[in-house]
Amino acid sequence: MRERELIVYKNFDDGKLLYDMAFLMEHFNDAESSRSEMRVLFYDCIHRLIDMAGTYGFYGNLWHCYLANLLVNNENSYSKACEIRGEVEGTINRAALHDIVIFKEFYDYDFGLVMETLAVPEYALLLDYRTSSEESKVYNARICARICELAARFQKDHTPEEMKATLTEFYKDYGVGKFGLHKSFRVVHKEDGACIEPILNIAHVKLSDLVGYEIAKKKLVDNTEAFVSGKKANNCLLFGDAGTGKSSSIKGIANEYYDRGLRIIEIYKHQFIDLNDVIAQIKNRNYKFIIYMDDLSFEEFEIEYKYLKAVIEGGLEKKPDNVLIYATSNRRHLVREKFSDKEEREDDLHKGDTVAEKLSLVSRFGVTIYFGAPDKKQFEEIVKTLAERHGVAMEESELLAEANKWELYHGGLSGRCAQQFIDYLLSR
Repeated sequence: MRERELIVYKNFDDGKLLYDMAFLMEHFNDAESSRSEMRVLFYDCIHRLIDMAGTYGFYGNLWHCYLANLLVNNENSYSKACEIRGEVEGTINRAALHDIVIFKEFYDYDFGLVMETLAVPEYALLLDYRTSSEESKVYNARICARICELAARFQKDHTPEEMKATLTEFYKDYGVGKFGLHKSFRVVHKEDGACIEPILNIAHVKLSDLVGYEIAKKKLVDNTEAFVSGKKANNCLLFGDAGTGKSSSIKGIANEYYDRGLRIIEIYKHQFIDLNDVIAQIKNRNYKFIIYMDDLSFEEFEIEYKYLKAVIEGGLEKKPDNVLIYATSNRRHLVREKFSDKEEREDDLHKGDTVAEKLSLVSRFGVTIYFGAPDKKQFEEIVKTLAERHGVAMEESELLAEANKWELYHGGLSGRCAQQFIDYLLSR
């Protein structure tokens, strides 16, 4: 086997299994004295493939799924060039094809003689493996299915050229690596800097799930549509009353534009010092990134907003065209202000500068969208819509009477309060 001859596809995160299987393919029929060692190694490889199925949720031919997973996660010069855009021109195609020829040899390898020689019939369990939905810990069902389907499609490819075309089509449709397979991420600070890690269980919220706020949602959609279409777009600030759907709107945007290359990275204000590092990791990728800041606000003594100001607009390095910042806040002006800021004070020679400094952050958001608390009539409309959507069988007059009692003791008029009331009814 020629795993050492790979040119483009190298440095796999889980490559040891590939090299162990290649060693088995070459040496399983060696001298009698070493076959017991080969047999132990073969069983160990079977264990790791089954463990992989439990971790990732793979099914079908697990060896094929493993190889497909290596290919869709390997971020190299060819795969990153093809993500979202499809096949590219240049010599890199010949280098990539060289590697796919080697992968096809692995893919088409018949383990029948290995099973017979080493007396390990249990490998047959991996040829048509069935798993349960509860097993996957890394991928959700959608991503797992895509990789298993790709492994099955490779079986129909008769030549390395066909296999390369199938893989390139996958890169175009879904991308490569963590940014291709996941839609939302968080930032984790490690010893070597900021690390962008996938969020495995994002809520599948749609904008249509949010009752009302049509004007606000349209402003958000119009800006995001321009962004993913490659047009000029603005940073967005969604502000207003608590429980009105600001965060849900951002989640809905992430879900609805994922297929068009939109990804969302959640970051908290104590991580703003890592913003430049995060942007450096994503600026040359073929995706559109929204850096999402939830419940953003600053007390007077908190200075993290100065990092944010410099990143958005004001630093020497231009913010990449594939990055926007979306934030939600209950405060319109983000930084806490006091009446004393506008009063004559002996210790502040330039009180106007103090006020301007605190307002300068919000001015860097080109689009501001207000989400106000619903009035009584709007609240009741939200309750009726949610009740119908969830199949709550209850007389309208009784439903609204109970809803009005509920909101008096549970946070007042808001969409969140309405949803909590419906959840309460469903729990009964």
